[in-house]
Amino acid sequence: MKILVTGIAGFIGSHTAERLLDMGHEVTGADNFCDYYSLELKQMNAEAVKEKGSEIVTMDLRNEEDYNLLDQDFDYIFHFAAQPGISQTSSFEDYFTNNIIATKYLIDFALKCKNLKLFVNIGTSSIYGLEATYPEDIAPKPASYYGVTKLAAEQLVLQKSREKQMKSCSLRLYSVIGPRERPEKMYTKLIDLGLKGQAFPLFDGSDKHLRSFTYVGDIVDGIVSVIDNVDKVDGEIFNLGTEVEHTTQEGIDAVAEVLGKTIKIEVKPKRAGDQTRTKANIDKARRLLNYNPQTTLLESVRSQVEWFKANCL
Repeated sequence: MKILVTGIAGFIGSHTAERLLDMGHEVTGADNFCDYYSLELKQMNAEAVKEKGSEIVTMDLRNEEDYNLLDQDFDYIFHFAAQPGISQTSSFEDYFTNNIIATKYLIDFALKCKNLKLFVNIGTSSIYGLEATYPEDIAPKPASYYGVTKLAAEQLVLQKSREKQMKSCSLRLYSVIGPRERPEKMYTKLIDLGLKGQAFPLFDGSDKHLRSFTYVGDIVDGIVSVIDNVDKVDGEIFNLGTEVEHTTQEGIDAVAEVLGKTIKIEVKPKRAGDQTRTKANIDKARRLLNYNPQTTLLESVRSQVEWFKANCL
């Protein structure tokens, strides 16, 4: 199969691309290599994927002309590219253009791909709102620009399934951790600051927040499972993550255990829009896709620490 992966230089996109290549598929990646976080890390991710045989096209999904750089013979599209997370440095325009406008233009491109079997939108548990513990048919209540714009992008994609213009699905991911996690994310910062003996900035009260911390390899298992299950997933939404909950404090303790160091904490004011609880309800994915994440929190942290020491020191 010929597969397009947008956001291929990112954390989860690069892991998924590698898995697809290992499965024998032909992968083309698209990424704009923006400086939202370390370009050096993105280039390292991209090189790892290229070494396995992927072509990568530097393009901006918000520019209609850039789509001329791509062929139109893809069998699958996996859409990871987005303005991620909750950040004080990101404006509403950043979320709007990267998550909604870019998705609209990518859909327009997808409709020109005559061989396309499935468009896979990569969504987020932030769509649910301050608590994400629900099955996929619950009414979403996003509480951030990120959640709102990712919900809009998801619905733009699924609209085409409803109109019978193309087959599509959306996968809502839960608190993904592991090697290549973005620098501003919790575990990367914990590992980095812990090794340096510096204080980790913890938002007030977030030590008690509950999360479905899910190893990236388990997430990729769910993502690639949609291949050859097109009829089952068309028009559907699936939660992907672990059903096991851990507090943020338990995550901090896991990093401290693996590093063999005490993690210093600096309490910061609460952050608006931050989820208080996520627990992946994966009954649907388990039933239809045989999805069964198994990696423990401690195993995930060990893998991430090993990668960080090998690549970031």
